[in-house]
Amino acid sequence: MSVSIVWFRCDLRLSDNPALIKALEAGRPVVPVFILDEETQGVRRLGAASRWWLHYSLHALDASLRRLGSRLVLRRGPAHKVLGDLAAECGASSVFWNRVYDRAARERDARLKTSLSERGITVGSCKANLLYEPWDVTTRGGDAFKVFTPFWRACRTLPPPSPPLPAPQHVPAPESWLAGDPLASWHLLPTAPDWAGGIRNAWTPGEDGAKQRLAHFLDEALEDYRQARDLPAVEGTSRLSPHLAFGEISPRQIWHAAMTRGASAATEKFLSEVGWREFAYHLIFHNDGLAERNFRPEFDAFPWADPNEALTAWQRGRTGYPIVDAGMRELWTTGWMHNRVRMIAASFLTKDLLIDWRQGERWFWDTLVDADLANNATGWQWVAGCGADAAPYFRVFNPVLQGEKFDPDGDYVRHWLPELAHLPDSAIHRPWEAAVPTGVYPARIVEHGAARDRALAAFQTIKKSA
Repeated sequence: MSVSIVWFRCDLRLSDNPALIKALEAGRPVVPVFILDEETQGVRRLGAASRWWLHYSLHALDASLRRLGSRLVLRRGPAHKVLGDLAAECGASSVFWNRVYDRAARERDARLKTSLSERGITVGSCKANLLYEPWDVTTRGGDAFKVFTPFWRACRTLPPPSPPLPAPQHVPAPESWLAGDPLASWHLLPTAPDWAGGIRNAWTPGEDGAKQRLAHFLDEALEDYRQARDLPAVEGTSRLSPHLAFGEISPRQIWHAAMTRGASAATEKFLSEVGWREFAYHLIFHNDGLAERNFRPEFDAFPWADPNEALTAWQRGRTGYPIVDAGMRELWTTGWMHNRVRMIAASFLTKDLLIDWRQGERWFWDTLVDADLANNATGWQWVAGCGADAAPYFRVFNPVLQGEKFDPDGDYVRHWLPELAHLPDSAIHRPWEAAVPTGVYPARIVEHGAARDRALAAFQTIKKSA
């Protein structure tokens, strides 16, 4: 008897998974597959923190499938070759997957669809990881959006997202199972040294962990979201980003769960942040190479500085600016950083240090458990001033004032920089005024006022050449 293959990618869940439901509706046994593709040209290799998350997310998905009478087949290699081989091995008559949106992955999928169709295999692709397809949200002239507010306004005029699909109760297995790789053989986890202890303590990868995280946020934090979301010392955000990045929960599930709490300003603000994720995918779909090239081409001539030791100091959380350093240490320890602090840290790198945003994007890609090509690139370019809907270049975050505004009692800094815990609130964000002994905490690697002037002067050079 022929089978249907479901190719799991960034949709590691059973509920609200259209590709899985389509395969079940075909009425044939189902072979769930995940392919670790690190060879297809243009498809970026996962960073270290994401590889850690992927290990446990795949383990959780396999356990969920086994409870339904199935299992997850793991293979490694170029997806176009591996999937073709799998289809031949099991006599597949259909293959289903959920769509991805960056150019390299789309081109790979198009080639796959053609080659499989030429062999008489039905291919079905589904929308699973966005509220709206990028081609469904356009300006009145039919163009792609470049600014978030009108984009989100246009989204809100469309019909609301359809209700999420329920998880299946049973997944019919094939007569015999294909051979697959043992998960441990992929060596996704760190060994020596094992740097993932803080990440293990902070997160529960998998679909169940995602549902628990969403329920906790809606019960405990949604009501105060508008005020608390900018305060890194409190748990005021949903922290759903890694679960979304791996597709352990869908934006439709989040949307409808939030809407059940009733219309409110807090709910609208939260959903607009989900909208920013939609906007990032809208941008990466309509702008090839967004993760590598400036959205605003005039920035191609920007005089970035040599990264040298300044980049290392930033990566290690030793810039001498507490709010920046606290964020970078939170990132290294937990694989995550509060969004407000991400903006401050990114501004410091690209404007105070004049280091190319791509250096920061690559560091975040390697260290974030929620590393996401669209979100990462959009956020970095927005802060650097070279992206879509970017703030005016002269908006340079002052790390001292930002710390005093959003961490007024210094609780966030004291947690991540215990060497400064003894400082009074008045000095916690400006330790150079408290004469902290040398060796306890580093001196500032730049003076912000002078660095801001240098950044504005650099920007003037590309304005003159434009």
